[in-house]
Parts: sequence; structure tokens; C-alpha cells
Amino acid sequence: MTEYMSAEITQPSRIEHDSMGDVAVPAEALYGAQTQRAVENFPISRLRFTRPFLRALGLIKACAARVNGELGELPPHLASAIERAADQVAEGLHDSQFVVDVFQTGSGTSTNMNANEVIARLSKTHPNDDVNRSQSSNDVIPTAIHIAAAELATGQLLPAMGKLHAALDRKSRELWDVVKVGRTHLQDAVPIRFGQEFGGYARQVEACAERVTHALAGIYELPLGGTAAGTGLNAPAGFGAAVAQRIAQRTGLPFREARNHFEAQAARDAACFLSGALKTYAVALTKIANDIRWLGSGPRCGIGELRLPAVQPGSSIMPGKVNPVIAEAVLMVGAQVIGHDSTITWACATGNFELNTMMPLIAYDLLESIELLASATRTFATKCIEGLDADRGRVHSLIEHSFITATALTPEIGYERTAAIVKETWQTGRTIRAVAEERSGLASDKLNQILDPAHQVGG
Repeated sequence: MTEYMSAEITQPSRIEHDSMGDVAVPAEALYGAQTQRAVENFPISRLRFTRPFLRALGLIKACAARVNGELGELPPHLASAIERAADQVAEGLHDSQFVVDVFQTGSGTSTNMNANEVIARLSKTHPNDDVNRSQSSNDVIPTAIHIAAAELATGQLLPAMGKLHAALDRKSRELWDVVKVGRTHLQDAVPIRFGQEFGGYARQVEACAERVTHALAGIYELPLGGTAAGTGLNAPAGFGAAVAQRIAQRTGLPFREARNHFEAQAARDAACFLSGALKTYAVALTKIANDIRWLGSGPRCGIGELRLPAVQPGSSIMPGKVNPVIAEAVLMVGAQVIGHDSTITWACATGNFELNTMMPLIAYDLLESIELLASATRTFATKCIEGLDADRGRVHSLIEHSFITATALTPEIGYERTAAIVKETWQTGRTIRAVAEERSGLASDKLNQILDPAHQVGG
């Protein structure tokens, strides 16, 4: 059994009590019996909930306490004490106290109780009767998923995507005058501008940001107020709407109460849709990063049209070798996010009746996907895109020796005569221009104009 699977207490302990009886808890722990039971029941992995999710939990508990006080569900002094303690959780002062494995009860009850017990001990209140007042794990955990995902997406991912889009757009303008060989089926195709190619990459990122933004519309709906099964049992009228409004004020994001609490708790479709948008962006990044590393391949014996920034030595044995390491890191992030999306899709599909019971896993993978994409995007922009340049001499040599520029001859001399010129070019190793001067019958000045790559690339 590996070390991280051990739940044995090897430090001084105290006895805590819950509805099932007494439990030994580490003496200095802020959490109580239910959290300790979860630690002992789920020694599965090293994975724990990260800062964005814990911040969301703290926000929920703080805002719920404030609303419970305003609605007369809690005495004002208790509501204030809980709010102060929950704010400490939101600020990250007690992250070390959140010790429950991600692989736990599918509703996330263990983590909800972890939060309730920590806040209760700090505020000298009861974890169930006071901190969890008007709530259930079944509406708290999906609400935390939505808050954390929205804050990460708007605070980290979308700004990073904006930075990458801007870098690609600038590179498109910088390289606009460089005309190169286009490629389809991995084979030479008609000429294009480097600027057009990078403009396409920029639009890919921009379109993906639009998709993520669109997916956030569902994330802004919060399930809180539905309690156990969506009926709102044990929550006062108006509780969900009031807490959502207060969370919106605290975060500056347009959170609102879910339109239908049964949908909001029984299904995790909004999370699935956002994950799909993240997967699409991962696919786009994979395409862009792959193109760039191939365009920079060689640099002398491959395509070598791009000069990528040299950020570190590439080999422990081959001096002078520099590898496209930033692009490779982006590719690995893409693979991880695509894998997360498959997991999230499956997890979202396996909800039964009034509750999805894979919420901790959905939360962990969704939030990790957002953070990975944000970090990889910033790194890609600053350490790769901003510093790369075209090898103009190499680009000119490749396009001059490509036979595909002959495509522009077909309106003048027809497909078959053009194909014959291309065939002779291929067989003799001469350039299209040299063979066409002999075989096309076109005047030299007209031929040069037709074969000029800059006249073949459009606006």
C-alpha cells in the first residue's frame, strides 16, 4: 500500500462526535468527525480540491450565512460569525484543512461537511444546524463547480486567450509580405501569405473564446436553493435568489438562481457543454502548435520556414540541438484536456433521477482543464508566438522550386498543357518558370506576372 493511501492518525488526537458515534481526529485539525470518516473511507489518490473550488465553497457559506441572518433563519451574531469564518476559507487561510480525496461520495457530501466543520470550529457554531442552514451538499457542490469554473474562465482563461489571439494577429501583420508554399494533404499547394496562415490561427483562438463565453451562460445559473432534491425543502422562500445575487456582487459575475432546480441538480449539462468548448479549444491549440513545430522543423533538413525561439537546449547528447518544447508542452495539455472531456462527458451522463453522483470528479477535471489551458495559452503566446519569425530566404527558395505555382497557368493554357509542364518540371528538376518559358507560348512579361506568387494569394 502506497504512503498516500494511509489514513492512520500518527499524531496527537482528540475525540469528536457525529450522528454515527465517536471518531479520533488529529488534535490540531479544524475539521471534525465527518471529515475524518471521509479521510479514512477514501484513501484513494493524492488528488484534493484546489484553491478555486475552495474559494467557491467559502463564498457560498459566507453568502448563505448573510442571507440566513437577513431572513431570520439564524441569529445575527451566529450569521456574522459564520460569515467571517467562511470568508477566511474563501481567502485561502485554511486550505490545509481540506483533506478529503476527490474520489469520495459522488455528491461531494464529504467535502461539503469538511467546509461546514472547519467553519463551525472557527465560528463556534454547529456544522449542520448553522453553517449548512438552508443548504444541502446536493445544491452546494454543483453551485461551487459553477462559481469556480466561471471565475477561472473569466479571470484566467479568456484573458490568456485574448493574449494569444493578439500575439497571433500581430504576427499575421508582421509576416503579411512573406509569400510561401501552402500545403494540403501534407503536399505542396497553391501559394499563401504567412500572414493569412497566422490570421487563420488568430481566428481559431478568437472563435474558441466566443464558444467558451457562450458556454458560460449556463454556468451562471446556480442550483443553490434546491436543497436535497430540487424542491427547496428546509430553505426559506427567496433563499436561492438572494444568495445568487450576493455571490454575483462578490464576484462581479452575472450569477443568478437556476430557472429550474430539478434540471440544475439532476443534470450537469452546463458543465458538460463548457467542457466541450474547452475540448474544442484544446483541439485548436493542438492544430496550431503542431503546424508551428512542423513549419519550424529541421531547421535545415526539414521544412524550416519558421524560426522558433530557442528557449533551452534540446538534447543531452547532440550539441546545438534546439527542440520546439513550448509547442510540445501545449500538445500535452491538449491531450490532457481532451481526456478530461471524455471523463466529464461520461460522468455527466451517469446521473440518476434527482442527482448526479460524480460531481467531485467533474469539478476536479473541469477546473484543471481551465487552469491548464490558461497556463499553456499564456506560455505559448509569450515564449513561442511572440518570438518566432519567418526564414525568408528559405521560404523564397521553397516556393521558387515548387511546381504548384503552375496552377495559375490553367486559365491561360488549360489543365492538360499545364500538367505537362509540371510533369517535365518534376522529371528534369528545373523550375516551373524555366519550363513554362519554353512550353507555354506566353510572353515573358505575362508569364512572370502569372507565376509571381504574390499575385496568386489574394488580399
